[in-house]
Amino acid sequence: MKKELVKKFEEIFGDKGEIKSYFAPGRVNLIGEHTDYNGGHVFPCALTIGTYAIARKRADNKLRFYSMNFEELGVLESNLNDLVFRKEADWTNYPKGVIWAFIEKGYPVQNGFDLLLYGNIPNGSGLSSSASVEVVTGFMLKDMLGFTLSMVDISLIGQYSENHFNGVNCGIMDQFSSAMGKKDHAIFLDTSNLSYEYAPIKLENSKIVIASSNKKRGLGDSKYNERRSECETALSEIQKVKDIKTLGDLTKEEFEELQTAIKDPIRRKRAKHAVYENQRTIKAVEALKANNLELFGKLMNESHISLRDDYEVTGMELDTLVEAAWEEEGVIGSRMTGAGFGGCSVSIVKNDKVEDFILHVGKKYKEKIGYEADFYVVDIGDGAREI
Repeated sequence: MKKELVKKFEEIFGDKGEIKSYFAPGRVNLIGEHTDYNGGHVFPCALTIGTYAIARKRADNKLRFYSMNFEELGVLESNLNDLVFRKEADWTNYPKGVIWAFIEKGYPVQNGFDLLLYGNIPNGSGLSSSASVEVVTGFMLKDMLGFTLSMVDISLIGQYSENHFNGVNCGIMDQFSSAMGKKDHAIFLDTSNLSYEYAPIKLENSKIVIASSNKKRGLGDSKYNERRSECETALSEIQKVKDIKTLGDLTKEEFEELQTAIKDPIRRKRAKHAVYENQRTIKAVEALKANNLELFGKLMNESHISLRDDYEVTGMELDTLVEAAWEEEGVIGSRMTGAGFGGCSVSIVKNDKVEDFILHVGKKYKEKIGYEADFYVVDIGDGAREI
């Protein structure tokens, strides 16, 4: 892979100078959805698919970008004096946003770059292709410009760029898992203070299967920001009667006592999901540590129901995938993963039932939705690195 990408880079940008290669993975979140901006826990793992970056530092301030996923766009040019979001800049708004965020955070970027990207994450699938672009760009800048930054710093800069340059109010989970992933482990992350632990994923005789709905979604123009705003308002209403910092501070029992402080019934449902999902995630990690995969799967199912009914972010495509999965023999648990409104489901499936699962769920999906879903049997990999 690296050899092919470097060859393509040399074809596009020439073969002079020091050319370096990097990779940052996508992620799948096993449980803990829409909790990361509510001060709750998440449980993602990095995948072995992600974004490759081939880069070379320039002597001037020019930025030249090329994506092998959007070859029809050709080379897109910019420079360090033009780090502003432009719709016509297309995908380059993500790496440009990270360069802008580095400068904003006091890390001067005084050299331009030639940068070729190739991602093997399905575009718009909800497996964090944008975060992997941000993290691979951040890692490249740290390495090529010699900045002293931790991987947590890189994830925070990636989130800052997506929030303030691309206008998506995402939480920290996607960038954190891309930067901090560890092979065969998921990250149990408390988003309120960024404390985390690695939990080994022992899926004996089972596999993680991701089903992409192939319904594309754009986070910035979806209802994602609306959900975040609803939770922020609900939090401010509860804060009038109880001293808490985030919805993640509440137990289920405390929420039930305090929920009447939230005036609007829709906001009440949103906050309920944030609180209950956080508690589910804590319970799910305990179940995994106790080798109780059955309970973990049950909690995954409950998570989807809450995302469907209380948070209302699933939609017909994801519900079809998950409900078809629940009907299949050998399925331990299944739920939507990512922001919702399209994207993917994640299922844990017994090894000997994986083929049947893909065949049957795929057939039901096509019959109901009218087009095909794509399926990926995935492995858990390491975080961002030079290759």
